[in-house]
Amino acid sequence: MPDWSTILRRRPDGRPRIMGVLNMTPDSFHADSRTEGVEATLKQVTKMLNEGADWIDIGGESTRPGANPVQVHEEKRRVIPIIEEIRRVHPEIALSIDTRRPEVAKVAIEAGADLINDVSGLRDPKMAEVVLGTGAGVCIMHMQGEPKSMQKKPHYSEARTDIANELIGRAHDLIEAGHPSDRICLDPGIGFGKRLEDNLNLLSDADWIRGPHNLPVLWGVSRKSMFRELLNRNETSERLAGTLGVAAHAQKVGVDILRVHDVAEHVDLGRTLAELEARR
Repeated sequence: MPDWSTILRRRPDGRPRIMGVLNMTPDSFHADSRTEGVEATLKQVTKMLNEGADWIDIGGESTRPGANPVQVHEEKRRVIPIIEEIRRVHPEIALSIDTRRPEVAKVAIEAGADLINDVSGLRDPKMAEVVLGTGAGVCIMHMQGEPKSMQKKPHYSEARTDIANELIGRAHDLIEAGHPSDRICLDPGIGFGKRLEDNLNLLSDADWIRGPHNLPVLWGVSRKSMFRELLNRNETSERLAGTLGVAAHAQKVGVDILRVHDVAEHVDLGRTLAELEARR
């Protein structure tokens, strides 16, 4: 089990923890994050760990804009054997399951995952029951609508206020029910039912979302479509520079975890910035 007092918090030198993305899907938006088969997946996990990943995040359903849902049994088929094998080979690592389905989350925790990364933000009350019943860590992410339609005219009265109220409220309910606050982090859900102006507003700093318990903050911005609008980079393969720009800003404003496709590049960036900052 991870050391919850540290693993969801940025490093003492200010560097965010790095969560490497592992997609057991044929249709995730960035092709290089996809993998299949036990041998290839373990090789990718080992590579990310050697590059400095603190977390490995495994998903079995694409939640990119416009994505169709998969059946629960298919999502389980994709992720559970892999979680079991990763846990067998790497018993010490911090492992999260990227799912919005309580049935998948429960079995994944039983198979060896430590944290539930729920892109639907505990919208299903049964997911909160799984979190409370297993004692697992949880990342509560904001998503307006569903993946299939979330980018069709998203609207907020005030994005920060709306999102903070929802996420902090869900975290508060867990804590009131007895869940340890050091096992909860919050994710504003960049690109999940947001316009470019919303995304940039949410990314300007991190403290607006922490709430009274000063909860850790996770950003998942890696190679997302905001860079198509912001930089005219249509292909995900062209979006690394923009992604690293956000990562540099994230370190400056105190983000705790970055969920990324490119572990080595983010680790190098973080170490370089930390060294420079230490010499100011």
